[in-house]
Amino acid sequence: MDKILMSPILLSPGSRLVVVFGGGPVALRKCRHFEGFRFRIIADKVLPELRELAEEVHEVTIEPDSIDRYMDGADIVVAATSNHELNDTIRDVSMSKGIMTNSAHGGGDVLIPSTLERDGYKITVSSEGRVPAFPPYVIKAIDEFLDPSYDLMLELLVGLRKEIRELIPTQPARAKFLADVLDDKGIWMLLRQNDLRRAHNRAMRKVDTE
Repeated sequence: MDKILMSPILLSPGSRLVVVFGGGPVALRKCRHFEGFRFRIIADKVLPELRELAEEVHEVTIEPDSIDRYMDGADIVVAATSNHELNDTIRDVSMSKGIMTNSAHGGGDVLIPSTLERDGYKITVSSEGRVPAFPPYVIKAIDEFLDPSYDLMLELLVGLRKEIRELIPTQPARAKFLADVLDDKGIWMLLRQNDLRRAHNRAMRKVDTE
């Protein structure tokens, strides 16, 4: 078995703090990925858009011997300066403190995947840092493949899941029902015709057979 390089996970922001070293476009892009988290920004210059996202801004020159003082309370550290050597130092200090770390120049234990966001679900793709150009290419292909019927299917399933709680008594039977809906080509055809009502009716007729 090949060695597992990274394990995919979705993390709730909660009150978690992301400490970001760097105040330019790269730092802004990474903060936008961590939407909902709290941010502490450390940089000599900070973009106005980044300042608006931050709970704390320390507009200082980043010195290697003072890096660790800004990491107190951090759940994640992001090294996003334009200086490769400085990012490596930030990464090494952060990881030595046991803090999850992302670095713009690699080597951290947190990678930011390419993400496709739809209403109600997300798809992420990562090459685990090996070929950065590959994930966005795959995301573009997936985006072109997923027509609006997929969004309607999710809407249908969410509604059905609530409706069948009393109609189908056991969880395994409910799971099978939803899987059967997903496998029903007729339902997919109705959704591609934007006919959610008839798709719902066809799905509910399956309850009698459970």
